[in-house]
Amino acid sequence: MEARLFELDAKMEGLHTKVGGFPDKLKKDYESKLDVSWIFHDNALEGVVLSYSELKAAIDQRIISDVSLIPMYEEVRNHKLAVDSIRETARARRAPDVDLEFIRKLYAMVTPDAVPKGCPYRRENPLHRLYYHEIAPPEKIAYKMRKLAEWLESAEFTRMHPIVQGVRVQFRLLQAYPWTRNSGKVARLLTNYILLRNGYLPAVVHSIDRQRYYEVLRHENDGLMTLIVESLENSIDTTSRFFDELSGLRIRCAS
Repeated sequence: MEARLFELDAKMEGLHTKVGGFPDKLKKDYESKLDVSWIFHDNALEGVVLSYSELKAAIDQRIISDVSLIPMYEEVRNHKLAVDSIRETARARRAPDVDLEFIRKLYAMVTPDAVPKGCPYRRENPLHRLYYHEIAPPEKIAYKMRKLAEWLESAEFTRMHPIVQGVRVQFRLLQAYPWTRNSGKVARLLTNYILLRNGYLPAVVHSIDRQRYYEVLRHENDGLMTLIVESLENSIDTTSRFFDELSGLRIRCAS
């Protein structure tokens, strides 16, 4: 896996060089397209499949004629706000480290209706859920989260490659599964915050890998690492092709 991470770092460095010569507006436009894909696939992992027009309508905050769609649109908007927030935060000169306060803030962004209640941890095991790996019983959640906080401050975590950090954080948070709603979204946002903060693209796990994603969470091995690495590699390759096509278009227009 170390060799694979080295290859990804080299690819990412090459991509930065390639994209660096393009105007900021073009890079921003591509980022917006990537975010739509990110939100689409992340919602699909949660069992919510949205069309492109539905996503755009929710993100653009257009007038909604179908009242029944409002809750779903609000979920998408909250998700987009969280994506925007981690992008902006990751770009700060002194981007904050991940800790329990940071995790709780992310949860509050995607689940604002829990804020007035103090964003409490779940108090029961959900009977019906998408994730079928073993999760902590309610009385153990606070302990698991404290241990997670200690680990995030440890030398062990600091020494890890950023991609490994992102994967391990996601796995450990989903073992605790602190909230009945949106624990998965928060865990993946954390992974991508760590990646963005270290100069990587987000690792977007595609909807086609939904069942595989659920399965790898059941085993404490390299399954999640492999999936995240593949997802990140796909993001890099897709972005590289996009800007290669733009370069080709520039050459054709100039000739």
